[in-house]
Amino acid sequence: MFVIPPYVRFAIIAVCLIGGIALWVSLGIWYGIFFVLTGLLLLAGYIFLGTIAPAAEAFQAQDIDGAEKLLNLTLKPDWLYGPNRGNYYILRGNIAMSREDLPTAEAWIRKAEQMELGATEGAMVNLQLCQFEYRRKNFNVAKKYLKKVKEAKINIPQFKEQIAMMDQALKQSGQVKAAQRRGGGAQNSGGYGGKRRRPRTR
Repeated sequence: MFVIPPYVRFAIIAVCLIGGIALWVSLGIWYGIFFVLTGLLLLAGYIFLGTIAPAAEAFQAQDIDGAEKLLNLTLKPDWLYGPNRGNYYILRGNIAMSREDLPTAEAWIRKAEQMELGATEGAMVNLQLCQFEYRRKNFNVAKKYLKKVKEAKINIPQFKEQIAMMDQALKQSGQVKAAQRRGGGAQNSGGYGGKRRRPRTR
């Protein structure tokens, strides 16, 4: 997908609006209207779509600082078009996670959870929330999130590998808890008070 770099977009907006208005005033409306409309469309795209696309490209290239700088150029996140606002929160969360700032990452991902997301983005959010709950050892909650991830049926190979790894980790956690319960019951099998009677000595 072709992505216009933010500073190039700003320059085109300025040229179209200023040049279009100048032509409009000097030569008439029909000479400048095309440039004015182009500038307004590009401006609307910047306001409602933000700088998420170029920031995502920078993040995929492992340029974390560059991705954050580009994301900071978004005029006002609250004005972003619904799904795009969710993507903004996801990218913020991924940037924080890449810096191992887990509390901040989770706060952004929780915001994304409340937004209207596409199937893939929603599954990604649920998988990340599953991982957060797993770290807290809230295994039942983690399983609920993982169930939502599986129901999305995303066929991306890397994503499917992460699901399989998380599924295996949760199964192992269940086996460990079951073993602990069995071990705890065996410790008191010698008597009601947990004390064994000493045999008589001759």
